[in-house]
Amino acid sequence: MPKLTSGIDSGSAAFAQNKAFMEALIEEFRGYEAKVRENSESKRGKFEKRGQLLPRDRVSLLLDRGSAFMEISTLAGLKMHDDDGKKNVAGGGSIAGIGYVAGKRCLVVATDSAIKGGSISPMGLKKTLRLQEIAKKQKLPIVALTESAGANLMYQSELFVEGGRAFANQARMSAAGIPQVTVVHGSSTAGGAYMPGLSDYTVVVRGKSKIFLAGPPLLKAATGEIATDEELGGAELHYNTAGTAEYMAEDDAHGVETAREIVGHLPWDAPVEAEGGKQPFYDATDLLGIVPEDAKKPYDVREIIARITDGSDFLDFKKEFGGATVCGHARIDGQTVGILGNNGPIDPQGAVKAAQFIQLCCQSNTPLLFLMNTTGYLVGRDAETGGIVKHGSKMIQAVANATVPKVTIVVGGAWGAGNYGMCGRGFDPDFIFSWPSAKVGVMGPEQAATVMKIITEEKFAKMGQQIPDGMTDQMAQKIVDQMSPETTALFATARLWDDGIIDPRDTRRVVSMALSVCADARKRQLNPTAFGVARG
Repeated sequence: MPKLTSGIDSGSAAFAQNKAFMEALIEEFRGYEAKVRENSESKRGKFEKRGQLLPRDRVSLLLDRGSAFMEISTLAGLKMHDDDGKKNVAGGGSIAGIGYVAGKRCLVVATDSAIKGGSISPMGLKKTLRLQEIAKKQKLPIVALTESAGANLMYQSELFVEGGRAFANQARMSAAGIPQVTVVHGSSTAGGAYMPGLSDYTVVVRGKSKIFLAGPPLLKAATGEIATDEELGGAELHYNTAGTAEYMAEDDAHGVETAREIVGHLPWDAPVEAEGGKQPFYDATDLLGIVPEDAKKPYDVREIIARITDGSDFLDFKKEFGGATVCGHARIDGQTVGILGNNGPIDPQGAVKAAQFIQLCCQSNTPLLFLMNTTGYLVGRDAETGGIVKHGSKMIQAVANATVPKVTIVVGGAWGAGNYGMCGRGFDPDFIFSWPSAKVGVMGPEQAATVMKIITEEKFAKMGQQIPDGMTDQMAQKIVDQMSPETTALFATARLWDDGIIDPRDTRRVVSMALSVCADARKRQLNPTAFGVARG
């Protein structure tokens, strides 16, 4: 396979400027992630006094020592609802990702009960639903470490109806043959009581677990009955009498170890790991300086490809036809992959080339990797005459109906319909991650402002009126000021338009693991039943 030749000068002033720009963006999103950890860590003394482990420590104990863990949606809900982006950064109220438990790849999710008691926010619920979607599609067992105060009642109107979907998903995954193991470390109240109830295996912790539909205060208010936590829904009751729990643990660590033993005894094949391949010829550190600070300046997406593929090899597909749309074959950690990238707007030739390439990859069962950085589909008289709508639709059809795994990395611009053609969130990629330089929106703020200026000028002209001095400039600036923060990677990841922001240097590792997860899912045979597993 041909090896790519890099034209990057890592000693140039432009590279240094780009690198400094990217490092600042990385520092910003890592800073927010650190605030989530600090928020949780601040409750360590309280947890230790109660004889409990912090949620992140529970996750560390659960995962196989030294194994990879791909964390998902670390900044869900950033600056939304109770998350102020300052001291109260919550990360969606949970720690979640794909990792290894007893040698088996699982989806792991732990309620971060050190933050607002683990109460569920609207974006926390959406994060849960996305995690369930991943587990179902990728056929991953779920291990949940739960301790939650339940739904945040201040946002009940945004939680109640959709919250039922999480329980329906649990029931359907059980019926589909996907095991769910839950350790109840503390309270699991109201709707949250159904989480262990709908799990296939439930572990409770003596003297700590509380599972009930109505806690003592609500019970007294509703019926006048008086009962303690333990009498109403303690670990002993659910283990000895109600039969909700299959296993009793003596403390948090024992509960986690019990979950590991359950997973270890599941007749679940070890994951099919990537065979590994030659390292890229070029250093991943270069990825920090490839994308220009000025988004209007072009760069060659092959420079990125050269730093993530085995041996920096890449077989270009129709290189000179629709050249701004790059397609080709490569391997990442020994895994064959078809790559699509952008070196400019998608023109009619680029669109039909991409559509053909996607169909060929489906024919050969080759997964697809989209490296997105596009202003969208080309506009103008020539493009319209050349059939951009017709040919762009072919590409969108191919992406929407592709039968192979799809992984998307939003590198830069994800504007307009280009977001769709390059497999944005709306087209259900198996995984989608963003570089901190990503920009997502229907169009750029400046373009939107210019469009509105033109429309306003034409409107006044038709009425035969003079536009007041400075009116259109003020209007344009207002649009730019509103839209600019709404197009950032942080804004997008807060709303789960991706599965998280990644350091560009981690791209090869993240893509490799995503491809491996997808490959494993395609080979795994489940044992579905008509209904989810019911307790006696």
